[in-house]
Amino acid sequence: MFGDNREQLRRMYVDAWRKQQAGEPLSPLEAMIGEVVGMHPEYHALLAQGEDALDRDFLPEHGESNPFMHMGMHIAIREQLGTDRPAGIVDAIRALLARVQDAHAVEHQVMECLGQSLWEAQRTGQPPDEAAYLRCVQGLARR
Repeated sequence: MFGDNREQLRRMYVDAWRKQQAGEPLSPLEAMIGEVVGMHPEYHALLAQGEDALDRDFLPEHGESNPFMHMGMHIAIREQLGTDRPAGIVDAIRALLARVQDAHAVEHQVMECLGQSLWEAQRTGQPPDEAAYLRCVQGLARR
């Protein structure tokens, strides 16, 4: 989405949210970020910290989840829907949405598959297995 610079990534969220709150014009990406942030009021106070939010570590061993990663996964899923990559993801997510009837809840379920796929890729040092990821999402729709 923005490269691998953590501060730059986080700054995009902080800036997009600030601009949305101020009623300033947004790029399409900023609008998407603003929509995702808007769906997560639990992160609003963090993003309102501005620069202070950029350096914070979120440690799972302390029971913390990374809000930037969480929101980034929402955006990744939306980008997948926009490009149908992996091929078939649009149909798989539509099938899940037909069952669940809540787009935000669907994205959270798909995140489980995406997170697993990314974890496997990191563990093996290989690119994410798109076919396995797609099968996982397709399986969600069949539950």
